[in-house]
Amino acid sequence: MYKKVLIANRGEIAVRIVRACKELGIRTVAVFSDADRNSLHVNLSDESFNIGKSLPSESYLVSAKIIEVAKKSKCDAIHPGYGFLSENADFAKTCMKNKIDFIGPSPESIRLMGDKITSREIAKAARVPLVPGTDGEVNDNEALDVAKKIGFPLMIKATAGGGGKGMRLVQKEEDFESSLRMAKSEAQSAFNNDVVFIEKFIEKPRHIEIQVLGDKKGNVVHLFERECSIQRRHQKVVEEAPSPGVSEKTRQKMGKIAVRLAKKVSYYGAGTVEFIMDQKENFYFLEMNTRVQVEHPITEMITGIDIVKEMIKISCGNKLSFKQADISRKGHAIECRVCAEDPANNFLPTPGIITYVKSPQGPGVREDSSLFNGYEVTTFYDPMLSKIIVWSHDRHDAIRRMSRALSEYIVLGVKTNIGFLIRLMDNKDFISGKLDTGFIEEHKKLLEIPRESKNLALVGSAIVLHTFNGFENRGRNSKLKPWKYTARRSSLSNNSLS
Repeated sequence: MYKKVLIANRGEIAVRIVRACKELGIRTVAVFSDADRNSLHVNLSDESFNIGKSLPSESYLVSAKIIEVAKKSKCDAIHPGYGFLSENADFAKTCMKNKIDFIGPSPESIRLMGDKITSREIAKAARVPLVPGTDGEVNDNEALDVAKKIGFPLMIKATAGGGGKGMRLVQKEEDFESSLRMAKSEAQSAFNNDVVFIEKFIEKPRHIEIQVLGDKKGNVVHLFERECSIQRRHQKVVEEAPSPGVSEKTRQKMGKIAVRLAKKVSYYGAGTVEFIMDQKENFYFLEMNTRVQVEHPITEMITGIDIVKEMIKISCGNKLSFKQADISRKGHAIECRVCAEDPANNFLPTPGIITYVKSPQGPGVREDSSLFNGYEVTTFYDPMLSKIIVWSHDRHDAIRRMSRALSEYIVLGVKTNIGFLIRLMDNKDFISGKLDTGFIEEHKKLLEIPRESKNLALVGSAIVLHTFNGFENRGRNSKLKPWKYTARRSSLSNNSLS
């Protein structure tokens, strides 16, 4: 087992990795930017090092600085989390050159599956169902003719990157050429690569993904599927496991195909094979993410397998301690991404200072977070604040539990999407499992804040602040010893004020 691991990330995923390492008896090293100097992952780690200014391009994306810290602090390995350098094949290769283990797949696996055209070719060779489309780069001169053959509506997609960048839905022929120019321009700006390909657009698709784990001995298993159809701007908002739209027959078929694809590229570590599925349960390969996913907790909740710990053990050379037949699922789990954003204003980020936070509690509730009172939400990073995860015996009860948990969650100082998430949990189409990737667009009323909710929110905030400030004032005027005052203040923070 490793003695010391550097965590090349920030926020809730960095905290998640720190905690997994501690439970495995591994010391941790945090890296941080100027903006994250006082972050929770820094305080929880055994050692910490500043690696630059607040912009990711000057800190978390500078591989040389991270390698330098890893060597200086004598780390055995680096865990990249998700985002930043997690799917950078060159970084993984640089780690190996410096005799530092990269906790993730091989550089070659990252390279092969990171390019959408190459991954499509590999998927085809592995007999994975593919959406009708081009097998490679689209030549500008031939693009329109190719598009006509595929048929409209269709998708133009950049071969590099993700997050909806370099992606355009084209409904009719007359919009094709302008959409092509915009997609290529956006891809060039975001990824320094303007290569695109074309796929048939699947009407009302569900976004389904399969979690896989592989070791360095060639063993690969799947941990069933996750439903990730609730999205805004091609980014996930709510995930659940299992999917309410996947039959047992399709579930088993998807899992076997995902394992087959992973074995095709000699995959080890944690990874996710993503599919789009139509309303008749026909599914097609979308991409493979060669890292741990934001939504991994819901899979952990239904299987009892700690994915982050498994990644570390696999990287150490350990063989998977379980086979496919040993893995079973129990109950239903839902994850909501709580973000500092304004749903009523196109989900635009809302930076600011967290003046007060009260986390939900109770049976079956988990929070993955790096929040604390005084935490600054900046414009430098993704606006996700935390993840609320719930588990229950069935989907209906899990939805009710999530609604309850969200109603207990208090975050003051910035606008959040909590109200939107509560309304989503109460939506009859969501409750019935009628989901597709256009769900939010089709249910725009969810974005509207009811007048009574605005008033209740104001009253609730006033009560919280009055109670908290009143206690602080009493603390200043009392003769309590500092440690007793701190204990009482902590107790107040941990009690429900909703």
